[in-house]
Amino acid sequence: MRVFVIAGEPSGDKLGGALMAGLRQLRPDVQFDGVGGVMMQAQGLNSRFLMDELSVMGIAEVLPKYRHLKRRIAQTAQAVIDSNPDVLITIDSPDFSLRVAKLIKQSSDIRCVHYVAPTVWAWRPKRAAKMAKMIDHVLALFPFEPPYMEAEGMDCDFVGHPVAAEPVASKDEKAAFRAKYGLEKAAPLLLVLPGSRKGEVTRLAKVLGDALEKILAKHPDMRVVVPAAGPVAELVEQETKEWPIVPIVLDPRGRELDEVMAEKRAAFAAADFAIAVSGTVALELAAAHTPMVSAYDLNWLSRVVIKRMVKIDTGNLINLVSDTRHVPEFIGEECRSDLISEGLEKLILNPQPQLDAMADTMNQLGQDGEDPGLRAARAVLARMPILKSEP
Repeated sequence: MRVFVIAGEPSGDKLGGALMAGLRQLRPDVQFDGVGGVMMQAQGLNSRFLMDELSVMGIAEVLPKYRHLKRRIAQTAQAVIDSNPDVLITIDSPDFSLRVAKLIKQSSDIRCVHYVAPTVWAWRPKRAAKMAKMIDHVLALFPFEPPYMEAEGMDCDFVGHPVAAEPVASKDEKAAFRAKYGLEKAAPLLLVLPGSRKGEVTRLAKVLGDALEKILAKHPDMRVVVPAAGPVAELVEQETKEWPIVPIVLDPRGRELDEVMAEKRAAFAAADFAIAVSGTVALELAAAHTPMVSAYDLNWLSRVVIKRMVKIDTGNLINLVSDTRHVPEFIGEECRSDLISEGLEKLILNPQPQLDAMADTMNQLGQDGEDPGLRAARAVLARMPILKSEP
């Protein structure tokens, strides 16, 4: 069985790695081609180019790289057509993935599966109808999404989220992490997650540093840990030098993936609270039972355009899945140091409602059930026609 798989950012790489592991378990003969990061490469993918080239978010952020991305779209689509796999699986990054799928459908009958349903319930509802022209099957992360896709004629399966099946650090691992970095047991530990894209880190580093100054005025013994994504680790180290506290930066560069992931899990579990950008990291914090406040901002042009298109009042996954609003969010114009610090202070005083929402979210996403990567792989295979690569 031959599978061409494409991911464009770290969260997609995580989904892709879990899916590929599931496919390998169910079909040991599977062969992979495509584009992905370290987690997909660990499952046997030889990425055709660096996934980091596609990790761009926001209208103004994409424009300077538009020509290069357009070339990559054409090159990738042609590579899929030339290799003629049994299935193409695109993972999130719709601005890239769906353009590739569109070119493929114009000149072939290659089956196209898209992993992560578009958030049509949040904004741009017509995307599902447009997507149906090039996508045969959708793998949904959340239980409320399949009806939106099926209404437009696509197959869709809710497969859960891989975060729900990931291991969580034990008490011993948490204690070992604190001991390694000299973190006193009584001192509060704050996790700060400034993002995995260069634009995110650049925009958010100063406002997060200013928020920390206000937080430390009330909690002078607080310690700060910053788990850095590999592509932005150097930038994180540079930006955090201006902060009012020297944080412990967890740098993954030059280390084994298993070691990096284990330390990240320990950091998440050892932390008392977190300030994090929007995205999948909210689910990782929920799995670790670490209360959070969410902060995010875009380039001003992207902010103005997207604000007019959004249909919902929250972008945090905990709030959405649990249908609560217990995770404070400071987005766009409200991404200010004073509001972030005030939000964290309120959370410190009463974290229980959010912890309850986190537990409900993880339950809905399949925690303690079958591995979502395996469920996704099973869903792909169940709807496949006769494979081209089989006699």
